[in-house]
Amino acid sequence: MRKLIAGVVLGVSLTATAWGAGDPEAGEANAGVCAGCHGQNGAQPTIASYPRLAELGETYLYRQLSYIKSGERAIAAMTGILDNLSDQDLQDLAAYFDSQDMPIGQASPELVGLGEKLYRGGNMASGVPSCAACHSPQGKGNEPAGYPRLSGQTPEYVSAQLKAYRDGSRDGGPEASIMMDVAGSLTDSEIEALASYVSGLH
Repeated sequence: MRKLIAGVVLGVSLTATAWGAGDPEAGEANAGVCAGCHGQNGAQPTIASYPRLAELGETYLYRQLSYIKSGERAIAAMTGILDNLSDQDLQDLAAYFDSQDMPIGQASPELVGLGEKLYRGGNMASGVPSCAACHSPQGKGNEPAGYPRLSGQTPEYVSAQLKAYRDGSRDGGPEASIMMDVAGSLTDSEIEALASYVSGLH
């Protein structure tokens, strides 16, 4: 698994779009359509299972928008929404949402112990690596590598995405291979604990 992760990390690094390519002010002009699902400034989604877009990381956001537009990452609710946007528009949207503030949630007290253990140390018995290695100890992500911020994300969204990686239904983009490998060894209770923990991590 370490070789797989190392190989994908190298490949993603070599193909990464330089961050900082977008214009937040230009992005704001196209962001209104996003508010219907993701809330004002992308920080308060109208449904808990929708992601918070604020401060996720410009590189990550741009990649995901590109995958969604091309159909490589299929999201039924976003079908057609990005069709008329250029590549620069996507970069500008990514820059805009990354410039917004991510609110911090609160982890469930009974899940903090397991969540913290998994996030910081993984599970050696099942081969789950530490989440902190890629997403940083404070959950702020890794902008150059395009790994998203997890701190403050809704637990419902994190849980849904980990399960989607685990069952293979989220496989868009080369970096998804990392998460499919990681999530494949997570149990439902571990996913619940991790999702809760990162929502309050800061």
